Amino acid sequence: MYDIIEKLLVLQDRDRKILRVREQLTRIGPERDAFRAQASEASSVLEAAKQRSKQIESDRKQRELDVEGKKEKIGKYSLQQFQTKKNDEYRALANEIETCRTEITALEDAQLNLMEQAEVVQREIAAATRQSDEIKKLADGKLQDLNALEKSLTAELAELEADREQIKGAVDPGTLNRYERLLKLKGGNVVVGIQHGVCGGCHMRFPTQLLVTCQAAKELVTCPNCGRILYYSPDMDLAVVD
Repeated sequence: MYDIIEKLLVLQDRDRKILRVREQLTRIGPERDAFRAQASEASSVLEAAKQRSKQIESDRKQRELDVEGKKEKIGKYSLQQFQTKKNDEYRALANEIETCRTEITALEDAQLNLMEQAEVVQREIAAATRQSDEIKKLADGKLQDLNALEKSLTAELAELEADREQIKGAVDPGTLNRYERLLKLKGGNVVVGIQHGVCGGCHMRFPTQLLVTCQAAKELVTCPNCGRILYYSPDMDLAVVD
């Protein structure tokens, strides 16, 4: 019976390693997505700043065109003033000219404000560019590391699974079926030792007779509570702690 336990312990060791490698592999995808998301977010911040800069420049140019339009109107109204001989028309044109001049002042003030905004946004673009470059460089490095790790883990997993196939071939079908059913339920903690009279899996305290049976190693003993396969080795203490 010791021979069967030893084989099961070796099989369990491979299964634990397989579970560990698979768990590591499942974490790689989310980690990779997280680094890509960080780089994408930094790029989006930079692009948004560039779009604001373009919009500000477009608004400033529109104000320039509006000013030119007002100046053309002033020229037109001034010529009409020169040509008219009616006082009412002259005063009306003078009011139009004054209105245009007031509007030009407001437009020029708006231009100055937009120029100040443009300077602020240019500083934001410079900062966002630096940050985006740094994050992209970091993300590219991390992605390379993750790709290399994924390749290494995939190779390790293939080797472990091939090794497992060889090991399980040395275990009789009945015991193997029992082990694999427990593996699905308990994970990598199927074959457990007894220490101080309790199950190494669920920690249930055993009666003396079960301890004696386990120590005799003449049959495969399982925990009556959790169903795990039990074993005893000379370095274990079977005595029940009071």
